[in-house]
Amino acid sequence: MRKFLTLILVLSFVVAPFSVLTAAAQDDEDRWDGADDLPVNPLPCGDEEAPAPEPKDYDGGQPVDPPDLAGEDIVLVDVPKLIGIGYFAATTLGQQQAAEELGNVEVTTDAPTEGNIDEQITFIDNYITRGVDGILFAANDPVAIGPVLKKALEAGIHVVGYDANAVPDAREWFVNQAEFNGIAKALLDSLAAEKGEDASFGIVTSTFTTPNQARWISEMWAYANECYPDMTWLETLEAQEDYNLSFEQSNTLIDKYGDELDGLFGMTSVATPAAADAVTQASLCGEVAVIGLATPNAMKPFVNDGCVKSVVLWNPVDLGYAAVYVMRAIVDGTLEPGDTEVEAGRLGTLQIVNGSEVLLGPPFIYTEENINDFDF
Repeated sequence: MRKFLTLILVLSFVVAPFSVLTAAAQDDEDRWDGADDLPVNPLPCGDEEAPAPEPKDYDGGQPVDPPDLAGEDIVLVDVPKLIGIGYFAATTLGQQQAAEELGNVEVTTDAPTEGNIDEQITFIDNYITRGVDGILFAANDPVAIGPVLKKALEAGIHVVGYDANAVPDAREWFVNQAEFNGIAKALLDSLAAEKGEDASFGIVTSTFTTPNQARWISEMWAYANECYPDMTWLETLEAQEDYNLSFEQSNTLIDKYGDELDGLFGMTSVATPAAADAVTQASLCGEVAVIGLATPNAMKPFVNDGCVKSVVLWNPVDLGYAAVYVMRAIVDGTLEPGDTEVEAGRLGTLQIVNGSEVLLGPPFIYTEENINDFDF
Protein backbone atom coordinates (compact mmCIF):
# COMPACT_ATOMS: atom_id res chain seq x y z
CA MET A 1 0.00 0.00 0.00
CA ARG A 2 1.36 3.33 -1.01
CA LYS A 3 2.40 5.86 1.52
CA PHE A 4 1.60 9.46 1.04
CA LEU A 5 4.02 12.33 1.11
CA THR A 6 3.35 16.03 1.30
CA LEU A 7 4.41 19.00 -0.62
CA ILE A 8 6.62 21.52 1.06
CA LEU A 9 7.38 24.68 -0.80
CA VAL A 10 10.77 25.99 -0.89
CA LEU A 11 13.29 24.50 -3.04
CA SER A 12 14.63 21.01 -2.92
CA PHE A 13 15.30 17.68 -1.27
CA VAL A 14 16.59 14.15 -1.54
CA VAL A 15 16.70 11.11 0.71
CA ALA A 16 18.64 7.83 0.32
CA PRO A 17 18.72 4.28 1.61
CA PHE A 18 21.73 4.53 3.87
CA SER A 19 22.40 3.40 7.39
CA VAL A 20 22.80 6.01 10.09
CA LEU A 21 26.15 7.76 9.87
CA THR A 22 27.63 10.74 11.55
CA ALA A 23 28.23 13.79 9.37
CA ALA A 24 31.96 13.26 9.69
CA ALA A 25 31.74 9.61 8.66
CA GLN A 26 29.46 10.02 5.65
CA ASP A 27 31.05 9.05 2.33
CA ASP A 28 30.75 11.92 -0.13
CA GLU A 29 30.74 9.43 -3.00
CA ASP A 30 27.36 8.17 -1.78
CA ARG A 31 25.62 11.53 -2.01
CA TRP A 32 22.44 11.60 -4.02
CA ASP A 33 22.53 12.92 -7.56
CA GLY A 34 22.07 16.68 -7.57
CA ALA A 35 23.94 17.20 -4.28
CA ASP A 36 27.09 19.28 -4.09
CA ASP A 37 30.30 18.14 -2.38
CA LEU A 38 30.50 20.92 0.22
CA PRO A 39 30.61 20.20 3.98
CA VAL A 40 27.23 19.41 5.54
CA ASN A 41 25.81 20.41 8.91
CA PRO A 42 22.63 18.45 9.66
CA LEU A 43 20.42 19.82 12.41
CA PRO A 44 19.43 17.66 15.41
CA CYS A 45 16.62 15.17 14.87
CA GLY A 46 13.09 15.96 15.94
CA ASP A 47 12.44 18.81 18.36
CA GLU A 48 15.95 18.93 19.80
CA GLU A 49 17.23 22.50 19.78
CA ALA A 50 20.13 23.23 17.44
CA PRO A 51 23.31 24.67 18.99
CA ALA A 52 24.10 28.29 18.23
CA PRO A 53 26.34 28.51 15.15
CA GLU A 54 29.93 29.57 15.61
CA PRO A 55 30.51 33.14 14.35
CA LYS A 56 32.62 33.32 11.20
CA ASP A 57 34.84 36.02 9.79
CA TYR A 58 33.58 38.03 6.83
CA ASP A 59 34.42 36.11 3.65
CA GLY A 60 32.84 38.25 0.93
CA GLY A 61 34.54 40.34 -1.72
CA GLN A 62 34.97 44.11 -1.91
CA PRO A 63 34.57 46.55 -4.81
CA VAL A 64 37.65 48.46 -5.95
CA ASP A 65 37.41 52.21 -5.28
CA PRO A 66 33.62 52.50 -5.51
CA PRO A 67 32.26 56.06 -5.73
CA ASP A 68 30.95 57.61 -2.52
CA LEU A 69 27.19 57.55 -3.06
CA ALA A 70 26.05 57.58 0.57
CA GLY A 71 22.57 59.09 0.62
CA GLU A 72 22.69 59.71 -3.15
CA ASP A 73 20.51 58.26 -5.87
CA ILE A 74 21.74 54.87 -7.10
CA VAL A 75 20.90 52.75 -10.15
CA LEU A 76 20.75 48.96 -9.74
CA VAL A 77 20.19 46.07 -12.10
CA ASP A 78 18.71 42.77 -10.96
CA VAL A 79 19.77 39.69 -12.95
CA PRO A 80 17.98 36.62 -11.54
CA LYS A 81 18.26 33.10 -12.95
CA LEU A 82 15.51 33.88 -15.44
CA ILE A 83 12.40 35.97 -15.92
CA GLY A 84 8.89 34.89 -16.83
CA ILE A 85 8.12 32.72 -13.78
CA GLY A 86 6.08 33.65 -10.72
CA TYR A 87 8.89 33.26 -8.23
CA PHE A 88 11.16 35.90 -9.73
CA ALA A 89 8.19 38.11 -10.53
CA ALA A 90 7.63 38.10 -6.75
CA THR A 91 11.26 39.00 -5.92
CA THR A 92 11.06 41.80 -8.49
CA LEU A 93 7.91 43.11 -6.83
CA GLY A 94 9.70 43.21 -3.49
CA GLN A 95 12.62 45.09 -5.01
CA GLN A 96 10.30 47.69 -6.46
CA GLN A 97 8.54 48.08 -3.10
CA ALA A 98 11.87 48.70 -1.37
CA ALA A 99 13.00 51.17 -4.04
CA GLU A 100 9.77 53.12 -3.68
CA GLU A 101 10.09 53.24 0.10
CA LEU A 102 13.71 54.34 0.01
CA GLY A 103 13.10 56.96 -2.67
CA ASN A 104 16.74 57.11 -3.81
CA VAL A 105 17.01 53.74 -5.55
CA GLU A 106 16.17 52.79 -9.12
CA VAL A 107 16.20 49.07 -9.89
CA THR A 108 15.51 47.23 -13.15
CA THR A 109 15.14 43.47 -13.56
CA ASP A 110 16.63 42.11 -16.78
CA ALA A 111 17.58 38.46 -17.35
CA PRO A 112 17.27 35.56 -19.79
CA THR A 113 13.95 33.76 -20.27
CA GLU A 114 15.67 30.44 -19.56
CA GLY A 115 17.87 29.40 -16.63
CA ASN A 116 21.08 29.43 -18.69
CA ILE A 117 24.31 30.45 -16.94
CA ASP A 118 26.06 31.57 -20.12
CA GLU A 119 23.22 33.92 -20.97
CA GLN A 120 23.10 35.19 -17.40
CA ILE A 121 26.82 36.00 -17.55
CA THR A 122 26.28 37.91 -20.79
CA PHE A 123 23.51 40.00 -19.23
CA ILE A 124 25.69 40.91 -16.25
CA ASP A 125 28.68 41.71 -18.45
CA ASN A 126 26.57 44.03 -20.58
CA TYR A 127 25.50 46.00 -17.51
CA ILE A 128 29.08 46.29 -16.31
CA THR A 129 29.88 47.89 -19.66
CA ARG A 130 26.87 50.20 -19.51
CA GLY A 131 27.68 51.21 -15.95
CA VAL A 132 25.46 50.72 -12.90
CA ASP A 133 26.02 51.37 -9.20
CA GLY A 134 25.04 47.90 -8.06
CA ILE A 135 24.20 44.42 -9.32
CA LEU A 136 21.71 42.05 -7.68
CA PHE A 137 21.80 38.42 -8.83
CA ALA A 138 20.49 34.90 -8.23
CA ALA A 139 23.09 32.53 -9.67
CA ASN A 140 22.43 29.67 -12.07
CA ASP A 141 25.90 28.32 -11.23
CA PRO A 142 27.89 29.49 -8.18
CA VAL A 143 31.32 28.98 -9.71
CA ALA A 144 30.72 29.88 -13.34
CA ILE A 145 29.19 33.24 -12.41
CA GLY A 146 32.17 34.14 -10.23
CA PRO A 147 34.49 35.74 -12.84
CA VAL A 148 31.90 38.19 -14.18
CA LEU A 149 30.86 39.23 -10.67
CA LYS A 150 34.52 39.77 -9.75
CA LYS A 151 34.82 41.89 -12.89
CA ALA A 152 31.97 44.03 -11.54
CA LEU A 153 33.71 44.41 -8.17
CA GLU A 154 36.93 45.39 -9.92
CA ALA A 155 34.94 48.07 -11.76
CA GLY A 156 33.80 49.55 -8.45
CA ILE A 157 30.27 48.12 -8.70
CA HIS A 158 28.59 46.77 -5.56
CA VAL A 159 27.37 43.16 -5.81
CA VAL A 160 24.70 41.45 -3.68
CA GLY A 161 23.26 37.98 -4.24
CA TYR A 162 19.93 36.54 -3.16
CA ASP A 163 18.11 33.22 -3.56
CA ALA A 164 21.10 31.38 -5.13
CA ASN A 165 24.63 32.22 -4.03
CA ALA A 166 27.97 32.59 -5.81
CA VAL A 167 31.41 31.80 -4.42
CA PRO A 168 31.68 34.28 -1.51
CA ASP A 169 34.58 36.37 -2.80
CA ALA A 170 32.63 37.16 -5.99
CA ARG A 171 30.02 39.23 -4.12
CA GLU A 172 29.86 41.35 -0.98
CA TRP A 173 26.79 39.89 0.70
CA PHE A 174 24.23 37.17 0.04
CA VAL A 175 20.64 37.41 1.29
CA ASN A 176 19.83 33.84 2.33
CA GLN A 177 16.11 33.07 2.28
CA ALA A 178 16.56 30.32 4.88
CA GLU A 179 19.51 28.25 6.01
CA PHE A 180 19.99 25.15 3.91
CA ASN A 181 19.98 22.68 6.79
CA GLY A 182 16.77 24.20 8.12
CA ILE A 183 15.00 23.68 4.81
CA ALA A 184 16.35 20.13 4.59
CA LYS A 185 15.01 19.32 8.04
CA ALA A 186 11.59 20.82 7.28
CA LEU A 187 11.25 18.80 4.07
CA LEU A 188 12.31 15.49 5.57
CA ASP A 189 10.29 15.92 8.74
CA SER A 190 7.21 16.63 6.62
CA LEU A 191 7.80 13.52 4.57
CA ALA A 192 8.16 11.41 7.69
CA ALA A 193 5.01 12.87 9.20
CA GLU A 194 2.95 12.09 6.11
CA LYS A 195 4.42 8.90 4.74
CA GLY A 196 6.38 7.40 7.59
CA GLU A 197 10.06 7.11 8.35
CA ASP A 198 10.59 4.45 5.66
CA ALA A 199 9.19 6.40 2.70
CA SER A 200 10.70 6.10 -0.78
CA PHE A 201 10.86 9.13 -3.04
CA GLY A 202 12.19 10.69 -6.22
CA ILE A 203 13.41 14.22 -6.84
CA VAL A 204 12.88 16.63 -9.71
CA THR A 205 15.46 19.42 -9.64
CA SER A 206 16.62 22.09 -12.09
CA THR A 207 20.22 21.08 -12.77
CA PHE A 208 22.79 19.23 -10.69
CA THR A 209 24.91 22.40 -10.48
CA THR A 210 22.26 24.93 -9.42
CA PRO A 211 23.63 26.12 -6.06
CA ASN A 212 20.60 26.30 -3.77
CA GLN A 213 19.05 23.03 -4.94
CA ALA A 214 22.41 21.25 -4.69
CA ARG A 215 22.94 22.57 -1.17
CA TRP A 216 19.47 21.55 -0.02
CA ILE A 217 19.91 18.06 -1.45
CA SER A 218 23.26 17.66 0.31
CA GLU A 219 21.82 18.75 3.65
CA MET A 220 18.80 16.50 3.17
CA TRP A 221 21.10 13.57 2.47
CA ALA A 222 23.02 14.30 5.66
CA TYR A 223 19.89 14.78 7.78
CA ALA A 224 18.32 11.60 6.40
CA ASN A 225 21.42 9.60 7.30
CA GLU A 226 21.26 10.91 10.85
CA CYS A 227 17.52 10.89 11.48
CA TYR A 228 15.74 8.74 8.87
CA PRO A 229 18.09 5.92 7.84
CA ASP A 230 15.18 3.81 6.54
CA MET A 231 14.06 6.39 3.98
CA THR A 232 14.94 5.54 0.39
CA TRP A 233 16.04 7.95 -2.31
CA LEU A 234 15.17 6.44 -5.68
CA GLU A 235 16.44 8.89 -8.32
CA THR A 236 17.01 12.57 -9.10
CA LEU A 237 16.07 13.93 -12.54
CA GLU A 238 16.96 17.31 -14.05
CA ALA A 239 14.25 19.47 -15.60
CA GLN A 240 15.89 22.92 -15.92
CA GLU A 241 13.32 25.57 -14.91
CA ASP A 242 10.84 24.22 -17.47
CA TYR A 243 7.28 23.29 -16.51
CA ASN A 244 6.65 20.82 -19.33
CA LEU A 245 9.94 19.03 -18.75
CA SER A 246 9.29 18.93 -14.99
CA PHE A 247 5.87 17.40 -15.68
CA GLU A 248 7.46 14.79 -17.98
CA GLN A 249 10.19 13.94 -15.48
CA SER A 250 7.61 13.54 -12.72
CA ASN A 251 5.68 11.12 -14.91
CA THR A 252 8.92 9.28 -15.65
CA LEU A 253 9.42 8.65 -11.94
CA ILE A 254 5.76 7.68 -11.47
CA ASP A 255 5.90 5.19 -14.34
CA LYS A 256 9.33 3.80 -13.49
CA TYR A 257 8.82 3.14 -9.78
CA GLY A 258 5.08 2.45 -9.58
CA ASP A 259 3.88 1.42 -6.13
CA GLU A 260 7.40 1.84 -4.76
CA LEU A 261 7.12 5.61 -5.12
CA ASP A 262 5.69 7.28 -2.01
CA GLY A 263 6.55 10.87 -2.82
CA LEU A 264 7.93 13.38 -5.29
CA PHE A 265 10.11 16.30 -4.28
CA GLY A 266 10.09 19.42 -6.42
CA MET A 267 13.24 21.42 -5.88
CA THR A 268 12.15 24.51 -7.78
CA SER A 269 9.11 26.76 -7.93
CA VAL A 270 8.42 25.26 -11.35
CA ALA A 271 9.05 21.58 -10.58
CA THR A 272 6.77 21.46 -7.53
CA PRO A 273 3.49 22.48 -9.20
CA ALA A 274 4.42 20.37 -12.23
CA ALA A 275 4.89 17.34 -9.97
CA ALA A 276 1.54 18.03 -8.30
CA ASP A 277 -0.06 18.30 -11.74
CA ALA A 278 1.44 14.96 -12.77
CA VAL A 279 0.21 13.25 -9.61
CA THR A 280 -3.26 14.77 -10.04
CA GLN A 281 -3.56 13.69 -13.68
CA ALA A 282 -2.38 10.19 -12.76
CA SER A 283 -5.18 10.01 -10.13
CA LEU A 284 -2.57 9.35 -7.44
CA CYS A 285 -3.49 12.09 -4.94
CA GLY A 286 -3.30 10.52 -1.51
CA GLU A 287 -0.97 7.82 -2.77
CA VAL A 288 2.02 9.80 -4.04
CA ALA A 289 2.81 12.85 -1.96
CA VAL A 290 4.29 16.00 -3.47
CA ILE A 291 6.83 17.97 -1.43
CA GLY A 292 8.79 20.95 -2.60
CA LEU A 293 9.23 24.67 -3.11
CA ALA A 294 6.80 26.93 -4.94
CA THR A 295 4.84 30.14 -4.78
CA PRO A 296 1.39 30.09 -3.17
CA ASN A 297 -0.53 31.03 -6.31
CA ALA A 298 1.00 28.13 -8.24
CA MET A 299 0.08 25.67 -5.50
CA LYS A 300 -3.36 26.89 -4.44
CA PRO A 301 -5.30 24.53 -6.76
CA PHE A 302 -3.44 21.48 -5.46
CA VAL A 303 -3.56 22.49 -1.80
CA ASN A 304 -7.22 23.51 -1.93
CA ASP A 305 -8.27 20.20 -3.50
CA GLY A 306 -6.30 18.24 -0.91
CA CYS A 307 -3.69 16.73 -3.22
CA VAL A 308 -0.88 18.67 -1.54
CA LYS A 309 -0.86 19.04 2.22
CA SER A 310 1.81 21.67 2.72
CA VAL A 311 4.29 23.78 0.82
CA VAL A 312 7.60 24.95 2.31
CA LEU A 313 8.94 28.30 1.28
CA TRP A 314 9.76 31.79 2.36
CA ASN A 315 8.17 34.97 1.08
CA PRO A 316 10.02 35.81 -2.18
CA VAL A 317 8.57 39.33 -2.12
CA ASP A 318 10.38 39.88 1.20
CA LEU A 319 13.53 38.31 -0.26
CA GLY A 320 13.72 40.83 -3.10
CA TYR A 321 12.82 43.63 -0.70
CA ALA A 322 15.64 42.67 1.68
CA ALA A 323 18.20 42.51 -1.14
CA VAL A 324 17.58 46.15 -2.08
CA TYR A 325 17.79 47.29 1.56
CA VAL A 326 21.08 45.42 1.95
CA MET A 327 22.46 47.08 -1.17
CA ARG A 328 21.40 50.51 0.09
CA ALA A 329 23.06 49.82 3.46
CA ILE A 330 26.32 48.86 1.75
CA VAL A 331 26.38 52.00 -0.35
CA ASP A 332 25.55 54.17 2.67
CA GLY A 333 28.21 52.50 4.81
CA THR A 334 25.76 51.23 7.43
CA LEU A 335 26.57 47.59 6.63
CA GLU A 336 30.24 46.70 6.76
CA PRO A 337 32.35 43.53 7.14
CA GLY A 338 32.16 42.33 10.72
CA ASP A 339 28.64 43.61 11.41
CA THR A 340 26.19 41.17 13.00
CA GLU A 341 22.90 42.68 11.80
CA VAL A 342 21.34 45.07 9.31
CA GLU A 343 18.14 47.09 9.29
CA ALA A 344 15.76 46.21 6.47
CA GLY A 345 12.71 48.46 6.49
CA ARG A 346 9.46 46.68 7.29
CA LEU A 347 11.37 43.44 7.96
CA GLY A 348 13.13 44.99 10.94
CA THR A 349 16.58 43.77 11.97
CA LEU A 350 18.05 40.86 9.99
CA GLN A 351 20.90 38.76 11.37
CA ILE A 352 24.27 38.12 9.72
CA VAL A 353 25.26 34.44 9.53
CA ASN A 354 28.08 32.43 7.96
CA GLY A 355 30.38 35.44 7.67
CA SER A 356 28.72 37.32 4.81
CA GLU A 357 25.10 36.16 4.62
CA VAL A 358 22.02 38.10 5.68
CA LEU A 359 19.39 35.66 6.91
CA LEU A 360 15.80 36.41 5.91
CA GLY A 361 14.41 33.97 8.48
CA PRO A 362 13.07 30.43 8.98
CA PRO A 363 11.07 28.61 6.27
CA PHE A 364 7.35 29.31 6.08
CA ILE A 365 4.82 26.50 5.68
CA TYR A 366 1.80 27.16 3.45
CA THR A 367 -1.23 24.97 4.15
CA GLU A 368 -4.92 24.88 3.32
CA GLU A 369 -5.51 27.09 6.36
CA ASN A 370 -3.30 29.99 5.22
CA ILE A 371 -2.36 29.69 1.55
CA ASN A 372 -5.31 31.76 0.31
CA ASP A 373 -4.09 34.70 2.41
CA PHE A 374 -1.17 35.19 0.01
CA ASP A 375 -1.20 36.50 -3.55
CA PHE A 376 2.08 35.98 -5.39
